[in-house]
Amino acid sequence: MKHDDAIHAPSAGTTGFPYGLGKSGLHELAEASYGDAPAMTGFLLAAMRKQAKGAWIWVRQASIVRDMGEVPEAVLAAGPACLRLNVQARNVREALWATEEAVVSGAASLVIAEIGEADFTATRRLTLASSRHGVPVVLMLPYTCEGATAAATRWRVGSRPSSPNHFDKHAPGHPRWRAILERCRTSPTSTGQAFDLEWNDETLSLSVVSGLAAGPAAPRPALRCQSAPKGDPGSDSKRNPLAHALAGPGRRNFSNERSRPGPAGGEEIRRGF
Repeated sequence: MKHDDAIHAPSAGTTGFPYGLGKSGLHELAEASYGDAPAMTGFLLAAMRKQAKGAWIWVRQASIVRDMGEVPEAVLAAGPACLRLNVQARNVREALWATEEAVVSGAASLVIAEIGEADFTATRRLTLASSRHGVPVVLMLPYTCEGATAAATRWRVGSRPSSPNHFDKHAPGHPRWRAILERCRTSPTSTGQAFDLEWNDETLSLSVVSGLAAGPAAPRPALRCQSAPKGDPGSDSKRNPLAHALAGPGRRNFSNERSRPGPAGGEEIRRGF
C-alpha cells in the first residue's frame, strides 16, 4: 500500500456513540425491515445534528427515490447543514461514482448516499477517499444489506412505538428508534449493542429512552395485575395508556405516517418526513 493510501488510526472521539458517524470515515446505515427508511433518515439527522457543519451532498439512486420519496428541506432545518446538493443517479454504479466524486471534490463537509447495495471493493474505495480528503461518508442501505464491507460501522435501524403525547392521548409523541450496532471497527467490543433512542423536537436532543437500557434487554419479572371492575369503560386505558393511545379507535390518521402491528398487540407508528 502506498503512503498516500494509508488509512489513519481512528481518533478517540470515534470510540463512543455514535462511533464516528458523520465525523470521519465511511459508515453504513441499514433498515431493520422494509419501510424503515424514514426511521433510518431520522436517526441519521438526529445523531449528526452537531456534526458535519457546512454543505452536504446527498446522492440517491433513482429506484429508491421512486420507492421512498424525497427528503424535504424542512427536516434539515434543525440540522447543521446550511446547504444540501441533491444528486440523483440512474443505478448503483452511477451512484457510487457520484459519491466518490463528491468526496474528492472538496465541496462538501459530508456525503450521504442512498443506494441499493455496496460490495467490499466499492466501500474500500470510498473508505480510502474519505480518509485521504477528510470527508465523512454515510451509506444508507436497504434491509437486504448483508456481508462484510470496509465501512467503519454498520447500524441496523428500525422504528419503535412513539412516546406518549401529553397533550393528546390519541396522537403520537416524540419519535423513537432502535439502533443496533452490527459492526464497529473502532470499538469491536461494542458490536451488538442496541440503543433505544428518542428525538425531542422541542429541545433538539437525542437521548436514550427513559426506562429502557442501552443494550440487550434484561429479563424482567412478571407483574401481577388486578382485574378491573366490570363496566368500567376506562379500565384498559388506565392499565396501559400508551397502548390505548396508539391503538384506540379515536387515533388520528396522519397522512405522513404509516402503522404496522407492533408489540403487545398495539400499532407501531412510523413517522415519515
